[in-house]
Amino acid sequence: MKSGGDSTTIDVEARSASKGKGPVLAVHHVKEEKGGMKRGMAIIDLVLRIGAIVAALAAAATMGTSDQNLPFFTQFFQFEASYDDMPSFQFFLIAMSLVAGYLVLSVPFSIVSIVRPHASGPRLLLLILDLVALTLATSAAGAATSIVYLAHNGNASSNWLAICNQFGDFCRNVSGAVVASFVTVVTFMFLILLSALALRKHH
Repeated sequence: MKSGGDSTTIDVEARSASKGKGPVLAVHHVKEEKGGMKRGMAIIDLVLRIGAIVAALAAAATMGTSDQNLPFFTQFFQFEASYDDMPSFQFFLIAMSLVAGYLVLSVPFSIVSIVRPHASGPRLLLLILDLVALTLATSAAGAATSIVYLAHNGNASSNWLAICNQFGDFCRNVSGAVVASFVTVVTFMFLILLSALALRKHH
């Protein structure tokens, strides 16, 4: 009977139509889940980036204000400890200032990653620039650490005297600056890891 044949045809078409809608809905659901996960990672990125800004600014500001003059002096000598007497500390101040400036400029790109979690361009740019900033911050922290160690302990073979017994405030300030710089370095490591994971999930 023709009506029977027609009903069979209609039934097959209805099944195929219902089967076609299922995968589409599933794909949209998966995309929404990935978008939510990436947006959450982007929010964490922004929070960490703000924390790194605070740490880098604290490191630069503490080093820049670490000068100390001893209360006693002679007619020809005034005993002073200053960061600009040591090239490693000068490099530290310049490097951490550059890192802090970069972090401030990177905040809008991090916000773009929150608004558009599926966009990989801003995340890739941040990953590359974060690697450069991490290298700069690590080199600055390492260079300053060696001088801080000598300031605390000295070096008898090179006649480098420990000065922290006399310039206690200076040593505390530069030591705090070095600690803040290493906090910045660790934060950069987490930022790079987040960016790498977000890019990996994008593909």
